[in-house]
This record gives sequence, C-alpha cells and structure tokens, in this order.
Amino acid sequence: MKRLLQVLVFAISFFLVSCEEHLISQDPKSDNLSNFDFLWEDVKNRYSFFELKDIGWEEVREKYRPLVKEQMSRQDLFDLMADMLYELKDGHVNLTSEFDRSRNWDWYLGHPANFNSAIVERNYLGRDFRLTGPLRNQVVDSVLYIYYPSFSNTIAEGHLEIVMQRAAPLKGVIIDVRNNGGGNLGNARKLASCFTEQEVPYAKERRKTGPGPDDFSEWQTLSFPSREGRRFQGKVIVLTNRACYSATSFFTQMMKTLPNVTVLGDQTGGGGGAPSSGELPNGWQYRLSVTQTVDLQGEQIEPGVGVDIPVQMRDIDIQRNRDTLIEAALRLLR
Repeated sequence: MKRLLQVLVFAISFFLVSCEEHLISQDPKSDNLSNFDFLWEDVKNRYSFFELKDIGWEEVREKYRPLVKEQMSRQDLFDLMADMLYELKDGHVNLTSEFDRSRNWDWYLGHPANFNSAIVERNYLGRDFRLTGPLRNQVVDSVLYIYYPSFSNTIAEGHLEIVMQRAAPLKGVIIDVRNNGGGNLGNARKLASCFTEQEVPYAKERRKTGPGPDDFSEWQTLSFPSREGRRFQGKVIVLTNRACYSATSFFTQMMKTLPNVTVLGDQTGGGGGAPSSGELPNGWQYRLSVTQTVDLQGEQIEPGVGVDIPVQMRDIDIQRNRDTLIEAALRLLR
C-alpha cells in the first residue's frame, strides 16, 4: 500500500510539473524581437488609416526591425517602437511603459495657436463668470460666451438646464472649444443636443475587421439627439483651432450639421478614429485607431473638420488684449 501511494504521488507530481511546463511554453515570448513583432502585427491587423495616409506598413517593418537587438535596454527598445508608431501620424496612437508614454502632437504643433487663455480670462470671462459644472460662461454684449476646456470634464443635465436658461433671452451663444483636446464623446453629444429639436445624423463610421485594406465593417450612421430639457434655437457660433482633437472634432462635426450654427476660426486637428488598446508580452500598453469616420459628404474627419469662416488671431488684437475670433463672433451675432 505504501509503495502504491509513492507511485501515485510521483505520477501526480510529474503530471503537475508537465502541465506547468506546457503552460509556460504557451506564454508569449517576451524578448525584444517578439515584442516588436507583436506590436507590428497587431497594428497591421487593426489600424484603420494606412490607405488614407499612404503608409506602407511593410516598409516600416523593414526599416525598424533590423534595428532591434536583444542586448538593447528597455528604454532603447521603447524609443525604437515609439519611432515606428510615430510613422502613423496619429494622435490616438501611443505606447506606454512604466517610464514614458509616446505621443504624436503634430496635429497642432507647427500651426498658429489662435488662442490666448490670459486674454480670454481677463477680458471676456472676467472675475465674475459662472462656473456651471465644467462650462465657464459669461454674458458679453448680450451674447452668452461659453468656454469648455475639455470633454473629459462631465456635463450633467442640470448644468445644461442652467446654461440654456441663461442663454434664452440673449442674442446668441458662442461656444469656445479651442485647445480642447477631446475626451468623452458622450459629453459632446449632450452639449450638441441643446441646439436642435430633433435627432440629427452627422457622420458615418466603420471599423477595421482584418489585415486586408478592404477589411472593414459596413458603414453605420452616427447621430445625436435633442435633449428633453430647455434648448436654444437662436444663432450659435463655435470657435475652433488646431488644438481641437478627437471628441472635439466630433462635436464640431455635429454642430456643423445644424442650420443655426456657424463654425469660425481654424480647422480642428482631427482624430477621427476611435482608439482601442492592447498589451505587449512585456506588459507595455498601447493604443491605435481602429475606426474611420466620414462626414455626410463622405469626407474623412481624421485630418480635421473645416470651418465655415476662417479667422486667425491678429497681432494687433493680441497687443490690445483682444481675441480676434471672439470679436468676429460678437460682430456676427450683433
């Protein structure tokens, strides 16, 4: 009996060790080249803008893969893969490690700022503006001026009700989303819903479904609703610049579909692809764009959403502590 128990213990131990070795052997490799290949392959399969941006991803692989060395440090490997991702020219593409996060900000760097926060704060919002949730609002020459710095800051229905009540007796509304880098698309839909009496289609979207250039889902129409509470049906002007991105581009596209809205300033920085996340075998996180969005005329919004009236900040106005775009909007609404 004792001999039988020893045999059983040995057999069970051998089985468990064998299973453990089998499981270990199935884990993804975490050497430098395997991490590089993992990232390149997933981008190949899921990234949505190769054709739009005329990017040869195979050529990118040939450029960077020979530079991967097993003796290189984690920092050097990170920098190499970040350089590879930079070739995508996409602000929604990032690689994140414990020591750094890659980014591409070319969508606004190199373009005129068209925004001066000090001028806005001192000469338009003033000391007594209302901070209704994330919406900074002030009455300027019988017009409600609203500055919304980030769609990451949640708008509640109560905030919208208060702001719409304040706007009701006025000549118009200015919504300033300059330097708003995006955030939650739900907040964009909420704000746009204040200016229409019916649901409004504004764009179409499709998702990358495979590695082929035509591997996409069918186009789906995107729309935003009319809110049930108080709404404003007068004239509205939206101010944009190149530092508007992602959800801010979507908001701008929503507002452009409304007959009572004018978009003024400079085109947005883009960001028309919804980001999706992944994880490398070594634990680093990454994002990439996996959808395409076009306006109702079929134009991609990834490069940016255009304006109805182009206006640039003037040096003479800046010297006088005036905002060229706000002043142009006020003239239109008066």
